[in-house]
Amino acid sequence: MIPSYGALAALGVILALLLAQRTAALAGLNANHLWNLCVVALFAALIGSRLFLVIVNWRVVLHHPSWILTLAMIHHPLVGAAGSLAAVAFAWLYARWQKMPVLAVADALAAPLALGLAFGQVGALLAGAGYGTEAGQGLPWAVTYTDPLATQWSGTPLYTPLHPVQGYAALCFLVLAVVLYILLPRRRQIGDVAGVWLLGTGVAVFVTEIWRDRDGRGAVFGGLLDGPQIAAIVLVIAGGFLLRERKPGGQPEGSAAVQEPDASADAKAEDDSAR
Repeated sequence: MIPSYGALAALGVILALLLAQRTAALAGLNANHLWNLCVVALFAALIGSRLFLVIVNWRVVLHHPSWILTLAMIHHPLVGAAGSLAAVAFAWLYARWQKMPVLAVADALAAPLALGLAFGQVGALLAGAGYGTEAGQGLPWAVTYTDPLATQWSGTPLYTPLHPVQGYAALCFLVLAVVLYILLPRRRQIGDVAGVWLLGTGVAVFVTEIWRDRDGRGAVFGGLLDGPQIAAIVLVIAGGFLLRERKPGGQPEGSAAVQEPDASADAKAEDDSAR
C-alpha cells in the first residue's frame, strides 16, 4: 500500500520540477542549473527534516533504533520548518556557487513552490495530517476519518466531522500558483514574484490556521495565535520588504529603467537654439 500523503507529495514535486523548467525560461535563467538547484534543495529538505527528528528524539533512537524506520510517517509543522530551512540554505549556497541571481531564482521558484504546497495539502487531507477543527453535523463538506492509521500517524480524531482545512489551503496555494505564473513575465522588478509568494503564502497560512486544530502547533499569546501563524506574519513582513521599490538595477532582464528627463540638458538645448 502506498501512503496517499507520500504519493501526492511526490506528484507535487514532479509537477513543480516540470513547471520550474518553464518558469526558468520566463525568468531568464539556465533551466539545467535551476533543475539541479531544486534537486539539491529537495535532498536537503528530506535530510534536514529527518535529522531534526533524530536529534530531538535521540533518546528514543538509542533505546529503539528501529524507530528510525517510521520517520517518513511523522508529519509535524516543526519537521516541515526544519526541512524548509535546510532547503533554503542549500539552494542559496548552490545559487551563489553557480553565480545565479538569487532574486531571479526566487521568482522562478515561486509558482512551482505554490503548486507543490497545493499537492502536499491534498495529500494531507487524504491522510488526515494537519486536520481541522470540529465542524459539527451541519457542514456538508466536512470530512470524517475512520482509519486508525490516521490517529496513529497524525493523532487525527476518528468518527468526528472536521473542517477540511487542508483542502482550503490547497485551493489557496493552487490559485496562488496560477497568479504567480501569470505575474512572472509581467513583473516590474526582479524579486516581485517572490515577494507576492511570501505575502500570499503568509496570508493563506494565517487564515487557514483558523480552522486547523492547534494541538501540538505551538499556541502562543494565550492561544490567540499558533506557531504557523507567527511564521505567516514573518512571511508577510518579508514579502512587503521584498516588494519595496528598489534601484533600477533590480529590473527584469530586457526591461529598461525609466529615467527622469534631464532638466539641465533641456535648458542647454534651449540656450543653443536661442543663439
